[in-house]
Amino acid sequence: MNAETKLTPEAIRSAELVLPVQDLKTEMPFFLGQLGFRLDTIYPADDPAVAVVSGHGLRLRLERGAEVAPGKVILYCDAPDDLGGVGTIVTSPNGNQVEIQDANPPLVIPETQHSFMVRRLADSDSWIIGRAGMRYRDLITDRLGGSIIASHIRIPDGGPVPDMVHYHTVGFQLIFCYRGWVRLVYEDYGDPFILEAGNCVIQPPQIRHRVLEASDNVEVLEIGVPAEHITTIDHEMELPNGPANPDREWDGTKFVHHREDQATWTPWRVPGWEARDTGIGGATQGIAGVQVSRPSADAQDSWTSHDTDILFTFVKEGSLTLEADSEGRKTHDLVAGDAFVLPPFLKTRYVKPSADCELIEVTLPSSFGTTVHET
Repeated sequence: MNAETKLTPEAIRSAELVLPVQDLKTEMPFFLGQLGFRLDTIYPADDPAVAVVSGHGLRLRLERGAEVAPGKVILYCDAPDDLGGVGTIVTSPNGNQVEIQDANPPLVIPETQHSFMVRRLADSDSWIIGRAGMRYRDLITDRLGGSIIASHIRIPDGGPVPDMVHYHTVGFQLIFCYRGWVRLVYEDYGDPFILEAGNCVIQPPQIRHRVLEASDNVEVLEIGVPAEHITTIDHEMELPNGPANPDREWDGTKFVHHREDQATWTPWRVPGWEARDTGIGGATQGIAGVQVSRPSADAQDSWTSHDTDILFTFVKEGSLTLEADSEGRKTHDLVAGDAFVLPPFLKTRYVKPSADCELIEVTLPSSFGTTVHET
């Protein structure tokens, strides 16, 4: 078999991970008695050189004289403290290592490291190919200390998306369709649906979902808290999984599908602007808020500041000038696709917004104060 040979799943009956041993008589009690594996095969009978053991989702081949380096096995446990605690490493008599990890680790959101940041689409020449072939552009390069990630995502070619049913271990996650459309399906939300440009969903912690299809050159904005979180493939669940259950909660968060054509515009926190609230603040019990804002006829050049922990803004349409009371009141001319982060208490103002200007503002938490300052 050469490197280009492809084996179909149907052609493979089982698989084994080889661990080298010098003496099976000392190694087997470690895996069987101490770690709870079971013996499947062993040979030859008169002087065993190979023993295959299985358990905990693994199949290990303990082979005397195998020309491979000692291996490392990670065991995920519901009660890791009973086995020495998370990170404990136990070494077998023949040098193979076993590390203990928590099967249900707590979600840790790092403390925010505040910074003022402007990220321009024109300056971004590196799109990274990520999961399922999608192109990712990082909108918060320092991740505010690991507390949040914001990605501008493109799927260049329309049609079916090679995605699988999966879920994310997160505190908060937003998907905002910026250009084009995507067809999605979510656990307990019923049949697949189209997420159109201008609309958004939040993905509650561990809700199973799948991207099915996309239009040509679709673009979405994805926000996740914390920045580093685990994506897990669910090989058992099939979606859709039954009738909709709109009242279900995942860790206190309800699923939201916000539609622009059903939204109501009301005065915003910045004088002379109005906004449509996506309802995400209520659905997350205040963990995060998402609003789309636009200048009204009486838009003002007011200096404002806020007191929330994280405030991220993406320029959805049009243009404006952002002025910040820092760096000698430096100005930033922004257009659609640009983004910025405003730390707490920094005085800023939005100047000369175009008539079609729209901003997507994501805040954590959803409720906070805005101060309007004298000119």
